[in-house]
Amino acid sequence: MTLGRKQERQGKEITVSTTSSGRHVVVTGGGNGIGAATVRRFAARGDKVSIFDRDIGAAEKVAASVRDAGGQAQGIECDITDRAQIDHAVAKATKTFGSILVLINNAGYDKISPFATSAPDIWGRIIDINIYGTLNMTHAVLPGMIEAGYGRIVSISSDAGRVGSSGSSIYSWCKGGMIAFSKTLARETAKQGITVNVVCPGPTPTALLAEAVESARDPEKMMEGLKRAIPMGRLGDPEDLPGAICFFASDEASYVTGQVISVSGGLTFVG
Repeated sequence: MTLGRKQERQGKEITVSTTSSGRHVVVTGGGNGIGAATVRRFAARGDKVSIFDRDIGAAEKVAASVRDAGGQAQGIECDITDRAQIDHAVAKATKTFGSILVLINNAGYDKISPFATSAPDIWGRIIDINIYGTLNMTHAVLPGMIEAGYGRIVSISSDAGRVGSSGSSIYSWCKGGMIAFSKTLARETAKQGITVNVVCPGPTPTALLAEAVESARDPEKMMEGLKRAIPMGRLGDPEDLPGAICFFASDEASYVTGQVISVSGGLTFVG
């Protein structure tokens, strides 16, 4: 049974589902890793999921696996650094599944290098994806959430944004900025029925980590060092993250906003 909450917004009465079932969720970078695991978890809960990814093949593969399991999902090609592509993708997603009520800003990028020897063109790519991608996506879907008087925004930052990470100065800066942005947006939208929260993964074997590690001076030594630093003695798994993400996106967390949680096996203790 689906319950509803009626809200007055600009003279119109709007009924919004107060369960997770049936909402339209957008996950950026949902074709692999944490994003793909998150897509499947939302779909299993009964949500309709649009997967925004530059790799449409990967996105559609995940969407097909959801549909095969009886869920609802679609892959949509989208480069989140391009606002025109985002607007097109949002329109396409909305036409199929209706208003976007949940946004998961998951897509990210890093290239490990000491700051002193890093290249400005790499800074630009890291900033475009992590900062402007999050800003673009949030700005595109926020008006619809305000209109509905309901919304859940969860951004996937990193422990690097809370405590720093050697070789990831620009990435850490971007992820720290994501946290500050989310806290500010949470203040601005709290009275409009919208919550904004952040999940910070620790080292997790994803395509992003693999690419970052490959650029390290000694990839094997780096991976072993990461494992030793984690109290639980292992890297995270993409399946370790959706629980926290889906909690923030649920109505069980309707009184939780502007918060940050680390899912890192105890690598960091903040707060």
